[in-house]
This record gives sequence, structure tokens and C-alpha cells, in this order.
Amino acid sequence: MELRQLRTFEAVVRHGTVTDAANVLDLAPSTVSEQIRILERSLGVALFERTARGMRPTDQGEVLLRWARSILDQAEQAHREVTGRGRAVRLGALETIAATYVPRVLARVAGRRPGITVDVRSATNRDTLLAEVTAGQLEAALLLDTGDALGDLGFPLPAAPLTFLDLDPVPLVLVAAPDHRLRDRRHLGPQDLTSEKLLVNVPNCSFRMAADKLLGPGPQRIQAGGVAVMRAWVEQGLGISLLPRFAVSAALESGTLTGLDFAAPDLSLRLIWRSDREDLPGLRDVLYAAGA
Repeated sequence: MELRQLRTFEAVVRHGTVTDAANVLDLAPSTVSEQIRILERSLGVALFERTARGMRPTDQGEVLLRWARSILDQAEQAHREVTGRGRAVRLGALETIAATYVPRVLARVAGRRPGITVDVRSATNRDTLLAEVTAGQLEAALLLDTGDALGDLGFPLPAAPLTFLDLDPVPLVLVAAPDHRLRDRRHLGPQDLTSEKLLVNVPNCSFRMAADKLLGPGPQRIQAGGVAVMRAWVEQGLGISLLPRFAVSAALESGTLTGLDFAAPDLSLRLIWRSDREDLPGLRDVLYAAGA
């Protein structure tokens, strides 16, 4: 097994498709597929189940994933120690917020602790981040939540001493097509939306979980896909959707979407970490700089 094959394998597991992994690794999809095939041939086992929805690791793939992450982490640490760069703090983030909020956090760290290196790894779902923080594959992670306790949005927590710090509010807005029948109604409540079609993502999506808490069971759920797909479908009049304001602000300004008068509390950009690992080199500095 070569390190490049393990990096490719780990990227496919993390992102779920060959195409997404290729984009992250800056490789051609054919190269990613070939590296996976070579790895499977060398081990004599199938590492993935190929489905219409993407690549899912087999039982043998799950075993290799644990080893791959450990081997890659050790290789990275060895490289840093040999070159004198020291160990970087590994920060995970949901892909949904990586482009908008992660640069702010990195800027805070760079301005307040310029000697600290932060390596950012994006993930498509919250469960992956929680599992990697718990397993020590990430020192900290950024996710979306609400309330006074971790998991108040409604997601389960692993059995680990996790703690958190809220960094920024993430405003939500209930959006509709410009000609929607409720566009001029004031102070909408869940009872006003029971006959609507609510465009959502998968059940563990933060924005869907927020919509479930705020709107109740009334609106008919229609699973559309990610934020970009939901926004596009709303623009075409296929339903309404509860989305982060950062993802729809341009459409609201241009008039291709309208915001309905529904009071939606902000989500919180939440930095999580294991409280029993706060003494790791650089982690306490990152926590202070990110939240200061």
C-alpha cells in the first residue's frame, strides 16, 4: 500500500464519490478510480460498494479506514517533525460552512496566534466530524447547533467528553419564489404553512433539523438535495425552504427569492473538541484565538 493510495481511499470515503474526491485531491476521476482498483487488487478484497448514490465502504473498507487514518496521521507528524514544522492542529468543518465561516476563524487564529498551523478538513456530514474528533483524528471541528447544550438541535452524541464554544450566529431565512401566495403576509406561524411543500435535504442536515423543530410536521417534506439544489428549486416555485442567509443573500437582493415573514432563531457556529485533549500542542491556542 502506498500513502497516495491511502489518501485517495480516505478521500473517497469522506466525500462519497470519485468525482468529489478527485476535486479535493486535484486529480482526474479516472486516476482516483485506478488508484482504488490497484489498492483493492493488492489487498484482494472489495473496499467499496458502488451504488447509484456513490461509494460506500464495505466492512473491509471500514477496517482499512481506521488504519489509513492512523497511518496518514503518523506520516504527516513524521514529516513535520523531520522538517521542523511541528504538529499542526487539525480542524474539521462541514462543507456547508467551510467557504463562508472557516476563513474568519483562520483569520482570527493567524492574527492572534501567528505561529500556529491549522490544517482544515471538510466533511459532508456532522456524524463524520463527531466521530473523528472522538477518535482523535481531528483536534476540533466546526458544526451547526442550537441551544445551551451540545446536540440541542437534535443529533446524537458519541460517548466522549466533548465540549464546545459558540463563535458566530448563523441566521436562517424561510425563502419562497417571488410570487408566492404568502409573500405579503406578516408574522407567519407554523399553522400558516401546513399546506406548503417544504424542500429539505437528508434527515441529519442541520437546516432540515431546524425546520423540523420550528415548523413541526405540517408542511409536506420533499427531499431535494443540498443547499444549492434547494435554493434553485425554490426559485422555480417548487416549494419553500429554510436556508442559511449566507446562501441566499444574493438571490434575495436580486429578487429571484423572497424571504417570508417567519421568525427563525439563528443557529450557532459551534467549535467542538474533547475536553480531555485540551493540552495537545497548539489546541488551546487555537481555541483561545478562535473565540477571543
